[in-house]
Amino acid sequence: MSHYAVEIDLDHANTSHVQVIDLAESNPTAGGGKRVLDVGCWTGEIGRVLTERGCTVTGIEIDPEAAGLAEKVLERVVVADLDATPLTELVEPGSFDVVIFADVLEHLVDPRAALEQTRDLLAPGGRVVISIPNITHGSVRLALLQGRWQATDTGLLDRTHIKFYSREGLLALLTEAGYAVEDLRGTTADPLAVEVSVDPALLPDVAVEWVRQQPDALVYQFQLAARPLADGETPPAPPELVEAVPADQVKHRDVHTTQFEEATRSRLATRDHILGIQASANSAQSRVGTLSKQLREAREVNRRRRERIERLRGKVAGLEADLAYANRHPVRNFVRRIVRRLRRAAQG
Repeated sequence: MSHYAVEIDLDHANTSHVQVIDLAESNPTAGGGKRVLDVGCWTGEIGRVLTERGCTVTGIEIDPEAAGLAEKVLERVVVADLDATPLTELVEPGSFDVVIFADVLEHLVDPRAALEQTRDLLAPGGRVVISIPNITHGSVRLALLQGRWQATDTGLLDRTHIKFYSREGLLALLTEAGYAVEDLRGTTADPLAVEVSVDPALLPDVAVEWVRQQPDALVYQFQLAARPLADGETPPAPPELVEAVPADQVKHRDVHTTQFEEATRSRLATRDHILGIQASANSAQSRVGTLSKQLREAREVNRRRRERIERLRGKVAGLEADLAYANRHPVRNFVRRIVRRLRRAAQG
């Protein structure tokens, strides 16, 4: 029997099953008594909750034993392999308000084809609800830093997973399959609190806490609701992700946090010291620039003064020559002065 059967605790919001149930029920266009198709229904736990809340649930399951248990709580269960048989051949087109893929698409050879087929199964106003693991969760990032990729029976590195998705890849898949994502959520978990094998002792001191702080590193699984795009409609921008439990509430505070904070303080102190040195250097450089300008101005003043001194020296030399001449020829000099005065008077 399928080892994916779980018991759903509706009081624990930080699980994909609770988020999927909430998204399935929150379709505003379908009203009450929704018709739901649970693809990969396992033993029917999600369908059981939705049935108790007034929905009519059909299931599709590849495992015959699990399907037998699901039949006890769902209206109908179809045993089928979606990689071998299209959805449109298993159930009536246009007959569902909600189609659920809870941790299923990553197991399919062609998840895009399954989503494209699902558009034909939806009634007007219907939408698809999806839960899928986040391959960029911090635990996987840390494991890869250590060169690890160890498959497990369940979880992010489930050995039966065929496809792996980041947030960007998941949103691209929905766009390519012809959907507009209306609601995007994420369940959260610390990188050192899940099933992925990580040995923090083999990592640099600050690696764990640094990874914890990266986008989507604490998002364990994505959940979303999407509607088919209308003909010719441009896909709208995806909504902001809403965490089932804020990442800060699930993030551990441990020795890795302390190491990171100490390294951050040291780095900031070094940065401040460097900035202080740079500020002093900039101030000194500015002062050098001012002094250089003053030096250039002083040199220019001195140059003009030297030129003036040279001109004055020339005049003094001329006067000395005139004086010497006058001393040697007093009469001639007197006559010349009279002539010059007469000429100036005539010109005036």
